[in-house]
Amino acid sequence: MRFIHRLISKLWHTEAWLLVSVFIFAGLLFTFGLIADEVMEGSSLAFDRYVMLALRSHGNVSDPTNPSWALEMARDITAMGSFVFLGILLLAVVGYLLLTHRRASAGLMIAAVVGGVALNSLLKLAFARPRPDFISPAAKVFTASFPSGHAALSAITYLTLAALLARTTLSRSLAIYFVAIGITLTLLVGVSRVYLGVHFPTDVLAGWCIGSAWALGCWTIMIWLQDAGRVEPPGKQ
Repeated sequence: MRFIHRLISKLWHTEAWLLVSVFIFAGLLFTFGLIADEVMEGSSLAFDRYVMLALRSHGNVSDPTNPSWALEMARDITAMGSFVFLGILLLAVVGYLLLTHRRASAGLMIAAVVGGVALNSLLKLAFARPRPDFISPAAKVFTASFPSGHAALSAITYLTLAALLARTTLSRSLAIYFVAIGITLTLLVGVSRVYLGVHFPTDVLAGWCIGSAWALGCWTIMIWLQDAGRVEPPGKQ
C-alpha cells in the first residue's frame, strides 16, 4: 500500500507540474502574440518612446540619465547577452556536463540553445522591425529590432541552464539559487538594451516572453525525460 501511495503521489506531482507548465507556456506565447500585434499596428510606439525618453537626458536624448559609469556598466551587462559570451558559456557548461557523465543533459543544453537561436533569428526576419531612430544608440547593432535577440537568447540560455542545473541537484536551496540567478541575469541584460537605446521596450518584453517560453518547454522536456529514465536523474554523477 505504501508503494502504491508513493507511486500515485509521484505521478500526481509530475502531471500537475506538466499541466502548470502548459498553462504558463501558453500564457507566454499569448502575451508575445499581443505584443507583436501591437507592434505591427504601431500602437506600441507611444509607450516605447515614453519609456526610452524617460531614460534620456532632457537636454540631449543621446545621453542616458544617471552617472557616466552607469553607461559603462550597462555595456558590460549587455555583453552577457551577446552571441560570443553565450557561446563561450554554452561550451563551458557542455564541457562540465560531459566531464560529469551527463551526456544526455549536455545534448539537451545544446539543442535548447541552438534551437532558440534559430527561432529568434526566424522571428527577426519575419517581423523585420527597424531599430529606434529618434535617439542615438550607445552600442552598435546590426540586426532587426523585434524581438530583442539579447533578451530572448539570455532568457533561453540562462533560464535553460538554471532549469537544467536545478534538475541535477537534490538540494532545494541550490535549485532556487540557480533559478534566481538565471532570472536576474535575464532581466539585467534586457533592461540594459533599453537603457543603451538599441531596443524598444516592447522588443525586450517580447524577447523575454519567447525566450522564457522556450526555456520552460526545455525544462518540461527535461522533467519528462528524467521521469522516463532517459536522462540522468538529479544528483547522478
